[in-house]
Amino acid sequence: MTSLSDFSANTLTGQEQDLAAYAGKVVLVVNTATACGLTPQFSGLESVYEKYVDQGLVILGFPCNQFAGQEPRDEEGIGEFCTKNYGVSFPMFEKIDVNGDDAHPLYKWLKDEKGGVLGDAIKWNFTKFLIGKDGQVIKRFSPTTEPEKLIPAIEKALAS
Repeated sequence: MTSLSDFSANTLTGQEQDLAAYAGKVVLVVNTATACGLTPQFSGLESVYEKYVDQGLVILGFPCNQFAGQEPRDEEGIGEFCTKNYGVSFPMFEKIDVNGDDAHPLYKWLKDEKGGVLGDAIKWNFTKFLIGKDGQVIKRFSPTTEPEKLIPAIEKALAS
C-alpha cells in the first residue's frame, strides 16, 4: 500500500527530501501561494505548527502557481516572503504542479486517496491533506478551511 514515505520532493533550496523522514508523524500537506487572498493562512498554519510540532506534527508547504498566477516568486523569493511576513518555520518545498499531466507524484496520490468537490482536482491554493502517523491520508480540507479549524482532527491523529 502506498504511503507518504514512498515520495520525495525538493526543498526550497533544491535539496531532495525523502518524505520517509516524516514517518511516524502526523503530516499536513498544503499547496501554498504568496499572492493569494488566502495567503494570510500562513499565519494560522505557523501557529498550529508551533503548538503541535513537539507532539509530532509536521506541516509541508508546496508552492503552486497553477491558480491565477498567485505564486509568481522563485524559490528564494518564496522563502524570504514566508519567513519575513509570517515567520514560517515549517518545511517548504520547490514550486510544483498539483493538477494536470505534470502534477507532482505526491499530489497525484493525495488526490487519488481523497477526492474533492470537483472530483480529484485541487480547486485552489491552500487545499490541505491530513496524513496519519501510518502515512495514510485521513482527510482533505478545502482551501477556505482556516488552519485553526483543523485542530480537532490534528489532535485526534496525534492521539492515535
